[in-house]
Amino acid sequence: MNLDLFAQPLLQAIGFAGILSADGAAGILRARYVTRSELTHSGGRVLQGGIVTAWMDSAMAMVVYAHDASCLVSSLELKVSFLEPVGNGAFEVEARILRQGRNIAFLEADVWSDERKLHARASSTGKLIRRHEAGGAASRP
Repeated sequence: MNLDLFAQPLLQAIGFAGILSADGAAGILRARYVTRSELTHSGGRVLQGGIVTAWMDSAMAMVVYAHDASCLVSSLELKVSFLEPVGNGAFEVEARILRQGRNIAFLEADVWSDERKLHARASSTGKLIRRHEAGGAASRP
């Protein structure tokens, strides 16, 4: 999957380490993110919640693109539940399309540790932006 449309400096800043799998037809994407120590608090033990949210938001944008490369997405609403602290290390974010219509997508994402412990869950409503409607050159999600 070509990630050139996604803001590379942002992905790097939040610890994006790559796509593990993407099934566009099923609307499921798994990506790896790694905690950056400079973005932690509580003595370096807990990743700041906004970064965890950015992990899930970016993975949800990627799954929309994997499902339909003519679409970008802009978040209209985003709800996050933090279930366990996200500490140091690598984590998997699984993003899913629950339903995608012509203009709106309903999305979910989970943050999992390597021990398969659920740390956070997000649900989002996104406005779909067709790349041809964005003036030919796609703006970044």
